[in-house]
Amino acid sequence: MGTSEEDIDRLLGKLTPRARALLLSGATTWRTRAEPGVALRELVMSDGPAGVRGQSWDERGTAVLLPSATALAATWDEALVERLGGLLAAEARRKGVHVLLAPTLNLHRSPLGGRHFECFSEDPELTGRIGAALIRGVQAGGVAATAKHYVANDSETDRLTVDVRVGERALREVYFAPFEAAVAAGVRVVMAGYNAVDGTTMTASGLLADPLKSEWGFDGVVVSDWGAVRDTVNTGRAALDLAMPGPDGPWGEALADAVADGTVPEAAVDDKARRLLRLAARCGVLGDERPPAPAPARTRDVRALARRAVAAGAVLLSNRDVLPLDPGRLGTVAVIGAHAARTRTQGGGSAGVFPHGEVSVLDGVRAALRGRARVVHVPGPRPDGPAPALDTTLCTDPRSGRPGVLLRVLDATGAELHAERRGGGRLLEPPLPPGAHTVEISALLRPRAGGRWTLGVAGFGRMRLSLDGRVLLDGVHPPDTDDPAIVHVNPPARYATADLVAGRDVLLVARRELAPGTGRATVVSAAPPTPDVAGSLTEAARAARAADAAIVVVGTTEHGESEGYDRTGLALGATQDALVHAVAAANPRTVAVVNSGGPVEMPWREAAGAVLLAWFPGQEGGGGVADVLFGRTEPGGRLPTTWPAALADAPVTRTRPVDGRLAYDEGLHIGHRGWLRERRTPAYWFGHGLGYTTWSYEELTVPAGWHAGEDLTVCVRLRNTGRRAGREVVQVYLARPPGPVDRPVRWFAGYEAVHAGPGEEVTARVRIPARALRHWSAEEHAWRTEPGVCRVLAGRSAGELPLAAEVEVGPPG
Repeated sequence: MGTSEEDIDRLLGKLTPRARALLLSGATTWRTRAEPGVALRELVMSDGPAGVRGQSWDERGTAVLLPSATALAATWDEALVERLGGLLAAEARRKGVHVLLAPTLNLHRSPLGGRHFECFSEDPELTGRIGAALIRGVQAGGVAATAKHYVANDSETDRLTVDVRVGERALREVYFAPFEAAVAAGVRVVMAGYNAVDGTTMTASGLLADPLKSEWGFDGVVVSDWGAVRDTVNTGRAALDLAMPGPDGPWGEALADAVADGTVPEAAVDDKARRLLRLAARCGVLGDERPPAPAPARTRDVRALARRAVAAGAVLLSNRDVLPLDPGRLGTVAVIGAHAARTRTQGGGSAGVFPHGEVSVLDGVRAALRGRARVVHVPGPRPDGPAPALDTTLCTDPRSGRPGVLLRVLDATGAELHAERRGGGRLLEPPLPPGAHTVEISALLRPRAGGRWTLGVAGFGRMRLSLDGRVLLDGVHPPDTDDPAIVHVNPPARYATADLVAGRDVLLVARRELAPGTGRATVVSAAPPTPDVAGSLTEAARAARAADAAIVVVGTTEHGESEGYDRTGLALGATQDALVHAVAAANPRTVAVVNSGGPVEMPWREAAGAVLLAWFPGQEGGGGVADVLFGRTEPGGRLPTTWPAALADAPVTRTRPVDGRLAYDEGLHIGHRGWLRERRTPAYWFGHGLGYTTWSYEELTVPAGWHAGEDLTVCVRLRNTGRRAGREVVQVYLARPPGPVDRPVRWFAGYEAVHAGPGEEVTARVRIPARALRHWSAEEHAWRTEPGVCRVLAGRSAGELPLAAEVEVGPPG
């Protein structure tokens, strides 16, 4: 039996104004406060657009890891994304989580956005549709989804303080649009970002009330990003409902006092508390009845769905009759590159999880060809980037002798308070027993190669690194930021070098003192000697030349794409580019697999026989990529973002504020809209992606007229002209003649996927929502639709639209 609004009002009446105010800030980092007097239990929240981490950063608390958000958007498959949302809900329930802090609905305004991988697309319509699908899937599973980060939080540089200056029309048509779609889908939580918009920080912004709550009718909870509440009164008077984390912060007792003295209206707090109780009821934590525990999902089914998602989002950018590879005609396959053996499955930052297990591209290829062909792996040159954290393949716990590291927590005298074996050198939340003063991580490091190793320790405060008792680093490194993603998740590392002998164990010990404001994240890393680049390239080319086909995997590094930082460039680095060139020159049947979350420069793309974009593919990445490489399934992906050939070509790149302000001077013209306005040609357009068959677009049929305020359905007839069944994503764009209203040259308006066998004809019925035609009048502060001719274009990407027709737009019917 549900909880009615009358029930919530009755429960609210049992609470004093002070008790209501105290409910509105976190009890812990991830939990809200309980109130036994009204049978309110704690709401548990968790990060996780690609997986549900739970309440702790601990490699022993594993999670299912799905492909990155960019990969999900690349599927252009709302039914699949909805199923994946259901999988996330099941994971959340397994971990006792009621609110999942996903999806991220910010846009790919610039290819340099550091959190690009966690956002869906450059386009507000596609972002809104994919985001709504994920929300439906999560919430159908009994877990609240969170639309974040409201609003215009599209880059990471100075993200805690940046003041985004964006015009009213662009705000309405571009940046609000995905959030409006989320509210229409019934999202239960919206997260206010760190940034300001037009001079007011989002947690105190009037935009939380209008349009979010008033115009759109959002009846859920607006939660702050973690630590984004900076004052009591301004945020208390605004339409923010919940300040996280807790228990410390500007709300709590301070908010209760502000209500008592009248500086924050009691009615404002009443509305916040009512929304919190409503959310609690929806999540099953209000009242004496508890929802039944869900049946656990079958591991085999979960893995199969995650693997299917990899192939569905993989984008075949180019193919010169190389893919799919026929296993029956392969004797030897060379798999080349460090990313092949250590495929990067996720981006950096608060979204990170510890997966159950990870299937690399090398693993996937070996499994697909087992008993059929020989697989040779050559790592090639080491990619540019920081040394990786210690893992169990490289070290053992010096106390137990088992794989891993020894974690000790010491008091101020050096006495041991706690000790345990852990799986690796990345320890973001070591335990803090009473009296904890120092975290120590030690490991017996067994070098596989001799020479000069790079050893490091990451964190803030006083840190020390020693090797067999010899001090390598010792100093104090105070935080230079209070960004929680950097302090608690991805702190900077300090490095030293040491000459090691292959096979001879050495004791590596890192210590860091725990001081207020420095967090407790501690990461110990080690990297072997950098191999000779020329020699590595020669070895890779030799292996490729001797093979029937070569698969070379390149990608970004851990600190290249991460929350807390924007990217400084799109290049993969000279060594990785040289690797692809060398392999492609040695073997024309070379497939370059790109392992990144966002756009990268590919100066070798014309040299490779095929280029496949795998994204950050999640835990089943290698299996899904192998399914595509060997033709078990089609590459289903289409680009959700336009990819430049070079960063300098991109029309919008600036992410760095000037005097604290970041001006969105481009207005409506981001993504393919910006490329079209500047008359520039990218490497690959928004919507681009090849399958394993070919298509002929034959006819576009549109109605004679289109009434403003109504949806429009257009029909696109096409034929599979290849020899294999396939799926095509039929895309429709709109254009208007030049006039007084500034518009993009053309803009994405809708899509429909179709399937057909060889030679078959099929018709896609593409629904174009009425909102695709309207524009926001900043003068009238209202939506308007211009009468007159509208051009409708259909095809397979923003740059390949062979069919066109015109429709007359008239007044509302």
